[in-house]
Amino acid sequence: MLIKALCDYYDVLAEKGLVVPDGYSKVPIKYKIVLTPEGKIDKIISCQKTEIQVQKNGKEKEILVPAMLDFPKRTEKPGIESNTIEHRPLYIFGLNRDKDSLNPQDRTGKAVKSHQAFVERNLAFIEGLNSPSIDAFRHFLQSWKPEAETENRHILDLGKDYAGAGFAFCLVGNPDLLLQDDPQIKAKWERAYVQSQSQPGEYQAQCAITGEVSDIARIHSKIKGVAGGASTGGGLIGFNNSSENSYGNDQSYNSNISELAMRKYTEALNYILKQRSHRMIMDDITVAFWAMDGGDEHEMALQEFLMGQSERKPDAEVVNASLKSLLERGMHTKVTTGELKAFDADLDGNIDFYIVGLKSNSSRISVKFIYRKKFLDMLWNVAKFQDELQVSKEVRVVPLSSIKMNCLSLKENTGGGNAKYVPRSRDEKIDPELLSRLLKSIIYGYPYPKALLETVIRKIKIDRYVTKTRAGLVKAYLMNHMEENKEENHKKEEWKVGLDKDCCDIGYLCGRLFAVLEGIQETSAETKLNSTIKDRYYLSVMEKPMMTFTTLEKLSSAHMRKIRNKKPGMYKPYKMLQAEIMDKLEGNFPKRLTLEEQGAFVVGYYQQTLRLPREKKREEEQGGK
Repeated sequence: MLIKALCDYYDVLAEKGLVVPDGYSKVPIKYKIVLTPEGKIDKIISCQKTEIQVQKNGKEKEILVPAMLDFPKRTEKPGIESNTIEHRPLYIFGLNRDKDSLNPQDRTGKAVKSHQAFVERNLAFIEGLNSPSIDAFRHFLQSWKPEAETENRHILDLGKDYAGAGFAFCLVGNPDLLLQDDPQIKAKWERAYVQSQSQPGEYQAQCAITGEVSDIARIHSKIKGVAGGASTGGGLIGFNNSSENSYGNDQSYNSNISELAMRKYTEALNYILKQRSHRMIMDDITVAFWAMDGGDEHEMALQEFLMGQSERKPDAEVVNASLKSLLERGMHTKVTTGELKAFDADLDGNIDFYIVGLKSNSSRISVKFIYRKKFLDMLWNVAKFQDELQVSKEVRVVPLSSIKMNCLSLKENTGGGNAKYVPRSRDEKIDPELLSRLLKSIIYGYPYPKALLETVIRKIKIDRYVTKTRAGLVKAYLMNHMEENKEENHKKEEWKVGLDKDCCDIGYLCGRLFAVLEGIQETSAETKLNSTIKDRYYLSVMEKPMMTFTTLEKLSSAHMRKIRNKKPGMYKPYKMLQAEIMDKLEGNFPKRLTLEEQGAFVVGYYQQTLRLPREKKREEEQGGK
């Protein structure tokens, strides 16, 4: 399904002129080599542009981005082989950079051999061609001697950037006309490429993608842009071990994918991974997604509801308003195609949408998951998930990055920034399988994995932080599994966005009561407490509420006496609130709480902390992520 979908997407991109023409490759170029008519280097100028990149900590940073230029198709063969109109510095200059010096000699003689291959191939290619830029390039090929250029200041001034940079040639006085764009160069290359494609390949068979008998690709092009992968890219399809071969076929002949289909799927996937609006990172998994229209609007709409922002809507408040609007349109059932158009005229609900998870392993790329669904159904399921995450009246998008962080152990942020909590350790990792299964559940509207509830409850017990996102994740799980619990003869509770005083779920009531007892303790204190009953009793009250609440009630009696004496205005509100909850509990505490009841405890605790008698102050303290 994946390869066929990418081939179809290539056709969509080709119609819009968004992919490289057949026979060409996109190459990242940092510098232009400006030649004199005699083939000497006049100067080397940068052709990079400045972009703003948002880092993991949320701060913006200016970075230099290479220009992506079309070159005659690049070779991907291992070993020494030059391209027509080369861009790699080792081939062009024949010089290794070692610290602050240049040297044509190395242990294997690679620099000398590479430059020689470059000169021979390109002199043969431009034979019979004449133009000012071609003539200058010819003079350069004939006159450049690596051993005489070890002190060349143009190259030395590039510093460490030299070895990994891409280069293009141009003529002094006309830097905008690059050598590979010279009409004579283009015409000859395209004739040569067409001729090479018309020759029968080494192995022909029926293509598994197109169904046509054609040349089968022996080696597939590299996929670049997958997190953790090599800079040169990795293979999505490959057979390197003889044990993987069938019927005597070698390497990717086993896959029966034609050269044409191979070029299409690799070009399409590389295009997707280059677009910031078409990808996101979940730990070590790169998630790529696309709608079958070749645009960006559908991708950015999904990005907004999963990540909290996009290039078209960088302001989180605007995205929150969009989510609220969409939820209101589908308040009773779900959003229709017509309502989606009214919500955003650029979105087509009937278009196919794909999400793929890729993970790099050395030089290979593995597919962790692939999801396909109509865009309207997918967007509505994501919006419904966001709705289930809300635990207060203020609607906000909870990004996947926040969900991931809240599945780790937390600590208070003392290093600056807006975040109230940060991960306790940089080395701790979330189970990637949990993220994958959660994403699948969100996209398809499936029940959320129980591991989500288990993970959040476990982390709360470890660090005692009941954040808004954690409470939301627990509430989302409970809402998602309401029908399941009903079938198991549990009393069905409608989990509301704000505090539900009518809810009689035993875990929810215990959580509310614990929040009230903590509020009583804090109110009774004359100064801010270093720790509260939450720090000492949270774990035991969730696991053994009957035994723990007996102890806490005795402590609360002492705290209430202090309040009556020193803050009499707070005594009655707390007394009434405590009595209200105790009436619903009928004075009986459960011996133990199930995992789901512990989840209800978390929701009740969080929502009650926002509605204690000192409501405004508590909202300020508890309103962080």
